[in-house]
Amino acid sequence: MPTIDLDNAHDTDGTSTGGVAVLTEPRPRRRRRIPSLGRYTGVVTALVVVCVYLGITQSVFLTWGNITNIVASNSVVLVLAIGATFVIISGGIDMSAAAATAACGMMLGIALREGLPAPVAILAPLAFGIVLGLVNGLLISYLKISFLVVTLGGLSIWSSFSLVVNDGATISVFSEDGFDPLYRFVNDDVAGVPYIMIFDVVLVLAAGAVLRYTAFGRALFAVGSNPEAARINGVNIDRVVLATYGVAGLTAGLAGLIQVGRLTGAAPSVDPTMLLTVIAAVLIGGTAFSGGEGGVLGTVIGVAFLGVVSNGLTLSEVSAFWQGTVNGLILILAVATGTARDRGLFRRLVPRERVRAGRSVA
Repeated sequence: MPTIDLDNAHDTDGTSTGGVAVLTEPRPRRRRRIPSLGRYTGVVTALVVVCVYLGITQSVFLTWGNITNIVASNSVVLVLAIGATFVIISGGIDMSAAAATAACGMMLGIALREGLPAPVAILAPLAFGIVLGLVNGLLISYLKISFLVVTLGGLSIWSSFSLVVNDGATISVFSEDGFDPLYRFVNDDVAGVPYIMIFDVVLVLAAGAVLRYTAFGRALFAVGSNPEAARINGVNIDRVVLATYGVAGLTAGLAGLIQVGRLTGAAPSVDPTMLLTVIAAVLIGGTAFSGGEGGVLGTVIGVAFLGVVSNGLTLSEVSAFWQGTVNGLILILAVATGTARDRGLFRRLVPRERVRAGRSVA
């Protein structure tokens, strides 16, 4: 019911009305809700169902050895997916991530083959990845070239670069002196916990903190949600986009290190399914394809879901050729579900009751 405030009545411009009665409407109470839980509900439910099914049908699935194998085999995807999360939140997409990873791996292979000290050899692909990302960012932000054109061009260029630098041959680094620290980091463990698992946790926490607690993170969401509004509010959009692709380049360098550490060699070929898997993991995790919404936690859940599905197919002795089909179908379903949710199609299917003066009105 409307209320009448006689003692503290004010006009609409904030001036006192001198005690004259003013009819005011009570402010509606807002329901507290946690949007993130709603975005994660579907994929978390699916993940639990798949885990329960595999736990029942595959005795080895819930063993610690298999769990650590899932983590290790999906670390490259997770690292790239974190970079992709930043890019997609900004409203863009990086199609060159997998090719940049292969190129960074080749830089590491060349550095180790030339006998550079381990710290220098490890920094080389990281620096190279950052440069690749900043080049993408400069072309997109300051020259205003479409991110699809730039990153598709980068995909072709860096795939070719990986082949050219060593005539299409793999660089074996297993016997190189500087490779031993990287190999131990990627493959060894402490008290049964793999180092790479600890690294993944630290990286996820750091990326989540950047998105949640820094000015850059807030600006990133603002640019992805409404670039014009962000510009009016003083956000330097070009710098934000440049930094975003720089982060994606850094994750490509990290992924290159992990990939070489696992394969014990720098391979020039680009995994044709990696890019699809990375993008699928980010979108499945609730990051909006249109930008402005998402987070690292959802990406972790998406990577875990795809990793468990892949592991389940392997344990069930299903041909690996079906993996791309499964990931593609999951990606389409995730995007379709997100689009339907954003357009309110689910809410239209649920009858709503409007309450007025204590009565329900159909």
